[in-house]
Amino acid sequence: MRQLLVILVILITCYACQKDEKPPIAPAVADEQLSGGINGTTFDKSSNAFGVQLKGLTADEEGFFVTGNAFFRSNWVVAPASVQTLDGLGPVFNAISCGSCHFKDGRAQPPTTPDAPLNGLLFRLSVAGMGLHGAPLGDPIYGGQLQDKAILNIKNEGRVRVAYQELSGSYRDGSVYTLRQPSYDILDLNYGDFAPGIMVSPRIAQQVPGLGLLEIVPEQEILSFVDENDSNKDGISGRANYVWDIGTQTTLLGRFGWKANQPNLLQQTAGAFNGDIGITTNLVPNSHFSPIQEQQYPTIPNGGSPELSDELLLKVVSYIRSLSVPAARDYDDVTVLRGKYLFKDLNCAGCHRPTLITGNEGSISALKNQKIWPYTDLLLHDMGAELADGRPDFQASGAEWRTPPLWGIGLLQTVNGHTSLLHDGRARNVEEAILWHGGEAANARKGFTELSATDRDAVIAFIHSL
Repeated sequence: MRQLLVILVILITCYACQKDEKPPIAPAVADEQLSGGINGTTFDKSSNAFGVQLKGLTADEEGFFVTGNAFFRSNWVVAPASVQTLDGLGPVFNAISCGSCHFKDGRAQPPTTPDAPLNGLLFRLSVAGMGLHGAPLGDPIYGGQLQDKAILNIKNEGRVRVAYQELSGSYRDGSVYTLRQPSYDILDLNYGDFAPGIMVSPRIAQQVPGLGLLEIVPEQEILSFVDENDSNKDGISGRANYVWDIGTQTTLLGRFGWKANQPNLLQQTAGAFNGDIGITTNLVPNSHFSPIQEQQYPTIPNGGSPELSDELLLKVVSYIRSLSVPAARDYDDVTVLRGKYLFKDLNCAGCHRPTLITGNEGSISALKNQKIWPYTDLLLHDMGAELADGRPDFQASGAEWRTPPLWGIGLLQTVNGHTSLLHDGRARNVEEAILWHGGEAANARKGFTELSATDRDAVIAFIHSL
């Protein structure tokens, strides 16, 4: 009888210990709130949080920031115009300014109704084969990007009708979720049919802060994360993209764009001016109006050759490089720390690597030697068939996407009034973005679906804190 009582006391004591046991959490790290490092972090949490300049800029760099900011937000007009530094729009285009896609330096939202304008959502085009230096080969008429807008008396290239199908699924605990699968109809092509076998890829405009920091992370650090053969057997095998650099006429590591198809911010910016707005630069000097289109409109005026000077292009690039990143919020909150623990436990950090160290490259000293918390490895990962666009881009396959940084993600609603995520904006929030993950992220997604509702909320709270 005495032995039975002892056993009963032990069992009750063990049960009480288990009942009081708290789930594990990750430790709070003091500098974790400094997302962009000492110089590149802003504590502004307002709707202007993505537009704050770095600390430690020189007087000249501050001047470039102001001028570049003005040109980033200014609307381009049709040539000839009295404002010669801002004329040359089109003749066909997707946007009239950088800021019309990257409103307040943030992320665009896809259309919410089928026939709404494509403000910040564009469509890349290519056919089988490779162009010069391994680049995608554009459509013979429409080139590498569909322009849905045009200047007066010129036909646009076409329009896109966006529709969504609701898909349902459930978590292990029985809770039901829905996802939004997009479909696209390209209508009213005004210059003839696409080439046979055309490949079309939707791309939403991403937020801008922190790009200058990512530009100078040493190449060897990024390449140290490459694991093409999955030697550690964790299911993740990131790859580098190598792309053509126009300025140096060499092949370099790709860092920017949804498929890491741009090597630096100068080329990324010049390419966007040309492809999105129709503005030429010395780096990208040719109109994207094809010879077939020019035959129909042979006398369209331009805004000069080039339409954007080297000086102004460099000031816009300097502005982009100089944007700081919002600080992580609630980094020491218990729920956030639980979510941080689970984020690592699910191996989300296998692609969304928390920290990087910037190097000594570039002309802006304030960017150098900063420990940053972007939650990216800047590598390509196969995200599975459901997210695949089927369109190769240099060495990126049709199923691969660059890991997007997570910093600032929790302020999208504040800055841009929406929470649309992924390359085409299909995910309406962080939860849906996780649930679309496949391929190399399939195990992490499966683990997330098996969590309790409380733990799922903790993971989301952690991501929102970044």
